[in-house]
Amino acid sequence: MGALLSDLAVFLYFGAAAALMLYGLNCYVMIFLFNRGRTGAADARRRILDAAGDIELREDLPVVTTQIAVYNEVNVAERAIRAACRMRYPRDRHEIQVLDDSTDETCAIVDRTADLLRAEGHDVRVLRRKERTGFKAGALAAGLDVAKGSLAAVFDADFVPSEEYLLRTVPFFLADDRLALVQARWGHLNRTRSLLTRAQSIGIDGHFMVEQAARNWNGLYMNFNGTAGIWRRTAIADGGGWAWDTLTEDMDLSYRVQFAGWRTLFLPDLVVPAEIPEDVDAFKGQQFRWAKGSIQTAVKLLPRLVRQPVSLFKKLQAFFHMTHYLVHPMMLLMAILALPVLQVLNMNFGPLIFGAVACALLLSMTAPSALYLVSQRAAYRDWPRRVLFMPFLVVLGVGIAISNTRAVVEALAGRESPFIRTPKRGDREIKRYRTSLPGLAFAEILMGGYCMLSLQVYLDAGKYLIGPFLAVYAMGFLFIGILTIVQRLGWEG
Repeated sequence: MGALLSDLAVFLYFGAAAALMLYGLNCYVMIFLFNRGRTGAADARRRILDAAGDIELREDLPVVTTQIAVYNEVNVAERAIRAACRMRYPRDRHEIQVLDDSTDETCAIVDRTADLLRAEGHDVRVLRRKERTGFKAGALAAGLDVAKGSLAAVFDADFVPSEEYLLRTVPFFLADDRLALVQARWGHLNRTRSLLTRAQSIGIDGHFMVEQAARNWNGLYMNFNGTAGIWRRTAIADGGGWAWDTLTEDMDLSYRVQFAGWRTLFLPDLVVPAEIPEDVDAFKGQQFRWAKGSIQTAVKLLPRLVRQPVSLFKKLQAFFHMTHYLVHPMMLLMAILALPVLQVLNMNFGPLIFGAVACALLLSMTAPSALYLVSQRAAYRDWPRRVLFMPFLVVLGVGIAISNTRAVVEALAGRESPFIRTPKRGDREIKRYRTSLPGLAFAEILMGGYCMLSLQVYLDAGKYLIGPFLAVYAMGFLFIGILTIVQRLGWEG
């Protein structure tokens, strides 16, 4: 029995290492695709906008409904509604829907703001439901049922679109009647607030600037990111409409619409700024929702993906996309099994094998950082200063492995959970929306201590290949666990 468990531990450890290597190496594929399609895509976008001319003077403009999903957003609701009304577009063809499911004083703020803006000539409608069925997805679906527009722009309450947003997105729908979605890039209103927000901004930029662009420019499946995008209403209907059987209704609908033959477009040069979670509990809650929702979407849609008449490469990239959060269970598994594997396996490699293994590990483990570096260079002139915070992002990504593993397990087990929105800065009742369990922080600290013990045992045994990774694991778990407890006690993070 002992030998069987030892063999199982070794198998799981190296299986997890191989899986992480594949996901890591795919980052280089994304970088290659990004660089390959960058110039051609930019030229194509420019030609369409130039051909559209001054669209404010055109008589064939479609009616646009801007939907703002609101739930207890005391300090950001008014800003979001006013930003939507400032977007340049003929007023008689622009409807603003405030989908307000709030249960606090947000309702009064929304009503007062809507009244003021209607008096200024804006078409602002406030929609409230008796029950919060389907959470955000249900609100969007209910709003769409009574919307005037053939296009629907969707914004979360903490996003602040520019005045030119509609002028820079609607022309693409006029040029392509099979275009379902135009997605803008997320910006960051509070990037410099803390190390936590700086690190998150780099991770978000990596996803948008490189991954979204690489997928879109090379004919791969890409996803709507839940906000800062504009949809063709008929495409939503053709894809089956908004559904709320996953926590990532945005990814779910995106794939279903593309399975139905519709196209999508990503605009990296159109940036819509928003807030980044400043509280580590809020950050973990957001990541939990994304992790669980994406795996739920994978379970739901991978059988349909297999049947799609597309290339194997396109299917493979869709698989990597939907299952990306599996890297966290793999990291946690490796952290747990590192010590047992050392006890049962003699890993005395010769120089050549040691060098080959070390290079493979180095290439795969540094691949995400390479992707983040490319994104910062492509997006910002001051990128050398921004990339100084990349090591902190690595530590952060490891530290949430326990929380995200729980999310993945719940998704695979079919366990349901409500959509919990990410608290925004200044929320008066922010503690209502804590999403991580208190015990989780202590588990993270214990895991960090265990990784430190494993590191010491490896170093004492003269095994240095795994040492750097165990050190990062220890720092990540300890940092996230301690920061969670400190912020729960009311200290500044």
